[in-house]
Amino acid sequence: MRKPFIRPAALALLGSSSISPLLVAAPLTLDEQVVTATRSERPVRASLAASTVIDREEIERSQARSVPELLQKVPGVTLSNNGGPGKNTTLFMRGTESDHVLVMIDGVKVGSVSAGLTAFQDLPVELIERIEVVRGPRSSLYGSEAIGGVIQIFTRKGGKEGSKPWFSAGYGTHDSYQGSAGVSGGDGKAWYSLGVSSQDTDGINAKKPERFDPTIYEPDSDGYRNISGNLRASYRFDNGLELDGTALRAQAHNDYDGIYDEIDDDSDTVRRVGFRSNSDVEQTVLGGRARYSPLEPWTVTLQVGRNDDKSKDYRDGAFDTRIDTRRDSAAWLNDFTLADGHVLTAGVDWQHEQVSSTKTFGRDSRLNRGWFAQYLGEHGRQDWQLSLRRDDNEQFGTHDTGNAAWGYALTEEVHFSLSYGTAFKAPSFNELYYPGYGNPNLDAETSESFEAGLAGRHGWGHWSANLFRNNVDDLIAYDSTIRGPSNIGKARIDGLELVLGGLWLGWDWNVNATFLDPQNRESGAKSGNDVPRRAPEVFNLDLDRRIGRFGLGATLHAEERRFDDVENNDHLAGYATVDLRGEYWLTEEWRLQAKVTNLLDADYETALDYNQPGQAVYFTVRYQAL
Repeated sequence: MRKPFIRPAALALLGSSSISPLLVAAPLTLDEQVVTATRSERPVRASLAASTVIDREEIERSQARSVPELLQKVPGVTLSNNGGPGKNTTLFMRGTESDHVLVMIDGVKVGSVSAGLTAFQDLPVELIERIEVVRGPRSSLYGSEAIGGVIQIFTRKGGKEGSKPWFSAGYGTHDSYQGSAGVSGGDGKAWYSLGVSSQDTDGINAKKPERFDPTIYEPDSDGYRNISGNLRASYRFDNGLELDGTALRAQAHNDYDGIYDEIDDDSDTVRRVGFRSNSDVEQTVLGGRARYSPLEPWTVTLQVGRNDDKSKDYRDGAFDTRIDTRRDSAAWLNDFTLADGHVLTAGVDWQHEQVSSTKTFGRDSRLNRGWFAQYLGEHGRQDWQLSLRRDDNEQFGTHDTGNAAWGYALTEEVHFSLSYGTAFKAPSFNELYYPGYGNPNLDAETSESFEAGLAGRHGWGHWSANLFRNNVDDLIAYDSTIRGPSNIGKARIDGLELVLGGLWLGWDWNVNATFLDPQNRESGAKSGNDVPRRAPEVFNLDLDRRIGRFGLGATLHAEERRFDDVENNDHLAGYATVDLRGEYWLTEEWRLQAKVTNLLDADYETALDYNQPGQAVYFTVRYQAL
């Protein structure tokens, strides 16, 4: 049996919600606009979805060095990393698969068309303005992949007056360097933001010794470097027409150790051979948006985008494999304000995906069209969100999804909600067509989700509790009988997310806990087993305070024991890490920052036999013109 070492602390903290208003202050900004949950701007207080927003202020205060480090603290999220900075990092939301989360950058869908995953580790954290995370199914608005939820990353934007430069530079353990610089500005009608960012680290020894042959992997540091740039701009004409554009490019180089099986033709024996490997990857995001209201109650939005994901792999210094993928997309949205509090949205999505590789895929492109409608309404204490969508994919045909959410204000501060949604995930090109592996007869994975939520926003802070069940069918898993993927999996995921935060005695504090029961429901010996790499209990605590020119902060992250394989034979031990941070404002524009990560030097794994960084120290100097 598991030892529930997280639960007592979590319930003790989250159960003390009757905090005296005399000890806390500063209500949340409820009018902050978010767009991801409904595809149109809505204030936070009007959202019926379980959502988290990470803004620029929090990014800088946390001194996060990567996007995965930020996302790790979001309720319902667990991460798996293959050996430290820059190494392959996969994200599981509410216990769903790593490719069950749709990711966008400035409204453009991103991720490898072949693998079906987003390289979170390569996204430049210094060029990000904010991140919106919506938990729960959203296929009825976005189509494929939004089974577990949607993550939208917004790059830095400009201000309203004048030009304001910014700058940061840092150094830390493992000979780690970081630098960024940029300028943003505006004049009322227009704004712009231009920035560059770089990162270089020797890294750690990513792979532990091979259990059957300790001599296979080199006991060396596996380095990583990244350079990125971003340009984003907007202009509003006198007639109300708004034009936005964005361009992001990230290039990364990664070192790691590989392994392959060598077959001796004479003796028909298999020998495992290790090799030195590295890869060069590029991500490019281009997007444009036009927004106009031809009539007062009618707003039209046209958006186009392109995402290129390219990789080259090398074995012992020699070129081995190239895989380039491209996704072109376009969307036409129409928002009709029927009355105060009632908005009807109708839209069309178009998406074309293609693969170019040294590998010969059975098919290298496919087209998807989607049509959707959404109705947002409110009456008295009630509000609701209804949406329907049909996707037509030339590979697997049509698929219909829907979502219904209803909310009721029990008091001015406390809100109750219920929701139901269906979603699907189209098979990736690797699953369908990869040479010697793909299965072109795969069907889409489907899900059905139920959720109940209770949330409160008060003068002292906020709290929420979300209880959910997600049934996923036709999960794509490896089938030994055909030596490839097949629709053989089923899973039932029950979960509870608890969130509490506020300002108390000058401390800005936020705590959340997630409790999951991610069960494999396919028939046979694996039925009832836990789905791999999903921690059944996760706990996060953040504390921050500014005292004059000084800022202090701490983060506690803990995960319960889980398994690394579907048979539940390989255990990943539970662990907890503590980070400390501090900063000093030389002026309101200049500040010095320092951070100690993994203070207690915990030894842990999030993927079997892959190391994680021990204790490390980082220093940063930061400038932001006011």
